Amino acid sequence: MKVLFLITARGGSKGVPGKNLRRIGGISLVGYKAISARKSQHCARLIISTDSAEIQDDARRHGVEVPFTRPAELASDTAKSGPVILHAMEWIEREGRERYDAVMLLQPSSPFSKADDYDKAVELMRQTGANAVVGVRQVERPSTVVGAMDDNYCLTEIVDKMNAIREKTGLRQTLPKEVTMNGTFYLFRWDYFKKYQWIFQDRTGVYGHLMDRYHSVDIDDLADLHWAEFMMEKGYVTIDHWREYG
Repeated sequence: MKVLFLITARGGSKGVPGKNLRRIGGISLVGYKAISARKSQHCARLIISTDSAEIQDDARRHGVEVPFTRPAELASDTAKSGPVILHAMEWIEREGRERYDAVMLLQPSSPFSKADDYDKAVELMRQTGANAVVGVRQVERPSTVVGAMDDNYCLTEIVDKMNAIREKTGLRQTLPKEVTMNGTFYLFRWDYFKKYQWIFQDRTGVYGHLMDRYHSVDIDDLADLHWAEFMMEKGYVTIDHWREYG
């Protein structure tokens, strides 16, 4: 498969100012994505969509192509990812006169995915005919014990779910393992996204690539950044994979 790897990284961030250029172990969050992408055997082309000149410079240092500057209207706090992806795809088609089989969307806020994760996702897409494959991790708590609390702080919704599963199985331990998307990557077919402009349109055609919780760190605020640094410092995540080009 011919896959376009697309890093998306806007300059502004409320939770962590300058987030995409923050460094862990001496490598920027953009750098983590760039290095792992370049190591993937399925990376036909690697580009970045950003409004920031600083991020563009950092991306170039890590071997990323910077074919355009993201328009300001696609770089605000309220901008959705769909139009950002579509803008990049249409630019490639119009200016580069190219099309790809699929896009591998990479977000620097989830820095610790590796080339092997991307390669396995592409192989899964090829084997299953999936329209999309996304990174996932196992959740710490099953959905049975997760729900809304009403205005009076009552946990009726959760209690009802717990009682229903107890009547059905008798044991909470028999519940299947549940996963959630970890934000590390989103692989989707080119024509599929052009048609729907939404990754999750096909309810039976979206597959998951399971990753451990340490490599699934998603950085939204400073506490998350410190947690990622801790994961690296204590050896739960090793920097070896990123050192070659870092």
